[in-house]
Amino acid sequence: MASTRWSRHRTRRAVQRDLTRFEVRLRSACPGIGFTARITATVLTEPPYPGPVDEIAGAVRTTLREAAGEVSKTCDPADLASARDVCGQHLGRPRRLPTEPPVEFTAQLTLDLLPDDRAAVATLLTAQRRQAVTDLLRRQKTDALATELADPAALLVRWIERDDADWSKLSSIPEDLGKVTAVFARHRPEDERTVEYEAVEVLREFLASFPDPTQKRMLYTLLAAGMDSAQRPHHAAKAQALLNGHTAAEPVGEL
Repeated sequence: MASTRWSRHRTRRAVQRDLTRFEVRLRSACPGIGFTARITATVLTEPPYPGPVDEIAGAVRTTLREAAGEVSKTCDPADLASARDVCGQHLGRPRRLPTEPPVEFTAQLTLDLLPDDRAAVATLLTAQRRQAVTDLLRRQKTDALATELADPAALLVRWIERDDADWSKLSSIPEDLGKVTAVFARHRPEDERTVEYEAVEVLREFLASFPDPTQKRMLYTLLAAGMDSAQRPHHAAKAQALLNGHTAAEPVGEL
């Protein structure tokens, strides 16, 4: 009996020895940059195992390498702390080999980057920051230019300031300006490309389609009433203020 217990103890120690701090190279979310990991597995089931010690240890190592690789390829090497948490939690789950009886085990790992991978991450971050600045400046320039050129007066100033401006064509400029500014007016900065902004644009076009002052008063009155019915008295008051301002701005005697 004692010899059997000793044999089981030796077998388990042999398996554990082959599963202590074995290394693995893992892919990251960035092609060409990988993690290096040391994994230690703990077998939870008692011997005898359904196979030689080296085969059992090899099967456990293969299973854990594949499991670590599945999750590491989604991790950002620039965020090593998060990658350690994600991979550690994933490998910490109990697993089993499909043997009879099954061999159950868990694992822990230490995750790091080799010097070359650290240098590659630093180079990548520098390039990303440089590109982000370039993209931001380009977007800001585009948004500012589009906003300016959506105003016919601003576009006309641009045309007049040209060295080769032909003043004889000035009579045909307003019609062309309207077409060009309409194109720029449809441009919206990225933070304005939302349903709310589109809804405001639709509402503006709708209100502008009723040029008659009486119609405008009716529309603003309905708008204020609708906001009040929706229990938005603050907005209703603002709409009413717009109505009052519009009424005050109308020429005296206009019907």
